[in-house]
Amino acid sequence: MKMDRRGFIGSSAAALGAFAFSAGSYAHIIGGNESNSKTGFVFHELYMWHNTGNYAGPVPYGNPVQPHEHVEGPDAKRRFRNLLEVTGLIDQLQMIKPRAALESEILRFHSAKYIQKLKIISKGIGGDAGPYTPMGTGSYEIALLSAGGVLAGLEAVLNNKVNNAYALVRPPGHHALSDLGLGFCLLGNAAIAGLHAFENFGLERIAFVDWDVHHGNGTQAAFYSDPRALTISIHQDNLFPMNSGGHQENGEGLGKGYNINIPLPAGSGVGAYTYAYEKVVLPALDRFRPQLIIVPAGFDAGAQDPMGRMMMHSGGYRSLTKMVKEAAELHCSGKLLMCHEGGYNASTVPFDGLAVIEELSGISTGIADPFAPIFSELGGQELQPHQKSMIDQAILLLNKLPVT
Repeated sequence: MKMDRRGFIGSSAAALGAFAFSAGSYAHIIGGNESNSKTGFVFHELYMWHNTGNYAGPVPYGNPVQPHEHVEGPDAKRRFRNLLEVTGLIDQLQMIKPRAALESEILRFHSAKYIQKLKIISKGIGGDAGPYTPMGTGSYEIALLSAGGVLAGLEAVLNNKVNNAYALVRPPGHHALSDLGLGFCLLGNAAIAGLHAFENFGLERIAFVDWDVHHGNGTQAAFYSDPRALTISIHQDNLFPMNSGGHQENGEGLGKGYNINIPLPAGSGVGAYTYAYEKVVLPALDRFRPQLIIVPAGFDAGAQDPMGRMMMHSGGYRSLTKMVKEAAELHCSGKLLMCHEGGYNASTVPFDGLAVIEELSGISTGIADPFAPIFSELGGQELQPHQKSMIDQAILLLNKLPVT
């Protein structure tokens, strides 16, 4: 392997072969009929209109730091949706129209003071909802549609209109706190959906399995003392937020034992993620027996993502999806909702997402990820001893999780 003069990883002609297919080709279903697809998909063009403005990293831009487009721009998400269209897969999914979340629904998690702040910024020329959380004119209304899109997906799953659903929404949500925007997140989409399910559908147990490269601190905070929610986050250790997501954060009060963090060392690959799922995530789901699983799904643990230092690829995400889907089938009649979080490499995220949607729906497009052969050959993809040691610490937390 070598770097070519354009800055891309070079490899064999087979690995980097032309991505070609017939414009008239369509996805085919593995062992089934096209009309039987029961995977829902949520998307709206307005998600792409959320304006995060200019960006210059963790320091203010200005001479001599030249600004550029914010990393949390629409490209990766729009290209994910577009790849579903050009492969024909989107035509085989059950399209779910998003709605704007009601203020009463978001107030189950967020404070009225914080919502008022978002409204003021959104009506003006934009500003910051919190650290690293820029928003533009109209962003609050788009955030309502984002949270409402996750709610629409949830309602479709719980009303048995679909078996599972993927909400490709923006802005993301898993860092947002009750009274503070954080890490690009305005509203806590997953947390709001979980509270909605408890309030309106009478659920008693919901599991959240967050695989974004950053700690799902907002979802953790929403349910930290709530024994009805099992919150699991697998993330790069001490990446973002700083000093958040350690093993010792295990819940409090009645929720003690119901929060499990799996921090992984930078450089972890598919082997570490697989081991963490097999030894921690799946056994925790077995003990908890959820009635619904919600996955805040970020693809920023992918190799070459600018916001993480991990080595996941589409094959790894396909495998994680298979495991969590099988857990949902075992414990909650397949009721599984995924909501999009991070993922900032506009070239690779679409293929990561395609793999997930294929696995959710049981539909194969026959389109190969041209990056997967490269990333799968990176040194250290296998489970390393120091990675195993950190995961084994999380295994001990299973003893603190009550058996339901």
